[in-house]
Amino acid sequence: MYFADKMKEECGVIGMFDLGGGDVGSDLCYGLFALQHRGHMSCGVVVNDNYKLTRIKDNGHVNDVLNVRTIESLKGKIGIGHVRHSGGRDLSEDIQPITTRYCKGTISLAKNGLITNAEQLRTALEDEGAIFQSTRDTEVILHLIARARTTCPSAETSMLEVMDSLEGAYSMILMSPKKLIAVRDPRGFHPLCMGKKGSAVVFASETCALDAMGAEFVRDIKPGELVCVDEKNGVRSFENYCGRRTSLCLYEYVYFSRPDSILDGNEVYAFRERAGRLLAKACPADADVVCGVPDGGTVYAQGYANETGLPLKAGVMKNKFSSRNLFNHDFEGREKAIKLKYNVLRQTVGGKRVALVDDSIMMGDTARRIIAMLKKAGAKEVHLRIGSPRIIHECLFGVQMPGEDKLLAARGRTNEEMCAHLGCDSIGFLPIEALRETGLSCDHTYCTSCLDRKTHLKMK
Repeated sequence: MYFADKMKEECGVIGMFDLGGGDVGSDLCYGLFALQHRGHMSCGVVVNDNYKLTRIKDNGHVNDVLNVRTIESLKGKIGIGHVRHSGGRDLSEDIQPITTRYCKGTISLAKNGLITNAEQLRTALEDEGAIFQSTRDTEVILHLIARARTTCPSAETSMLEVMDSLEGAYSMILMSPKKLIAVRDPRGFHPLCMGKKGSAVVFASETCALDAMGAEFVRDIKPGELVCVDEKNGVRSFENYCGRRTSLCLYEYVYFSRPDSILDGNEVYAFRERAGRLLAKACPADADVVCGVPDGGTVYAQGYANETGLPLKAGVMKNKFSSRNLFNHDFEGREKAIKLKYNVLRQTVGGKRVALVDDSIMMGDTARRIIAMLKKAGAKEVHLRIGSPRIIHECLFGVQMPGEDKLLAARGRTNEEMCAHLGCDSIGFLPIEALRETGLSCDHTYCTSCLDRKTHLKMK
């Protein structure tokens, strides 16, 4: 199986209902562009124009799938969109949003996250005669909604009934013929927010999507909350599953989210800059310059440089248009992809001791290659600094990452052993106790299961 050298978020979701009857297609596409970082492999949009659905879905980046002509064809006052990460190309039936027809019309669903009991639910449905067209747990949820709807009075009550049987981490947006429904799991593992643009209500994985659409942030969807929008009742909230102890994913702040987003009251940029400062205090480096690994390590490097007073230089460059789809997903293919993706500035690092700052590290393939490139370019020393604690366990909630046998910092591996593998002169991680000093809101608890198997880290 192919594993990237970073954790991989499942996807990003967006939905919009213009209660004034305006078309939402173009705004949805703008929002998807802003969420591109959450999924690079496929994207899709479904728009409802008085029960007529227009769907555009395919593998590729948003700008590969959508263009001026296709965006103009997306007519309708309700719509949802999705971007997805995958280890390869998706089958067409697996690309979200997934739409199905049932006794009450059509429903479309876009989901971020993983239902950890999906296999058991799917098996039970198949034993009762259910037929599946895709391999996604999203379709399992659609089957459950369709069955619940035969006895429940509405789409929202059906979704509430289904939530009682779901385990795992999810943020979802559901579109029925007349309603738009947003749902967040009771732990609040994945982010989901609500905005407003004129007469339209918007839901999105991150606030950066609202900014791109010109929408105003209203609030975050509460963990366990269901919000339903329709023309008859406007915006309604159902808090049947709210009030439980939260497990907000720490790596939304470390890596997944854009630095200009605000999640559950936490500014992502501020978190990363503070983490960089704390990293400098905990793991100072005898260096001449600070260089961030773009793009994830850039803000951490700023904080590190601000704290130490060392000059911040662009020593590593990133080709934003590189693609691992050009290569096989084996070790040799990953090495070629990394070489194509990064290059170094000799004039910045030549003869210098470099403090190289990145957001996180899993297998270390990318770091090892960049370190080798820096030394080949003349760097005297390379001191690797990581803006998050050691990742030593697999995620309990389905975030895609290698097994513990492949994680660089797992199984008690020492700093010296990691340096020998990576080729750096020293390595340092943000201490796990320093997370409480990064300024994260005390209104929530945070999941650090990949760091210490704990799902409820409290802040000060």
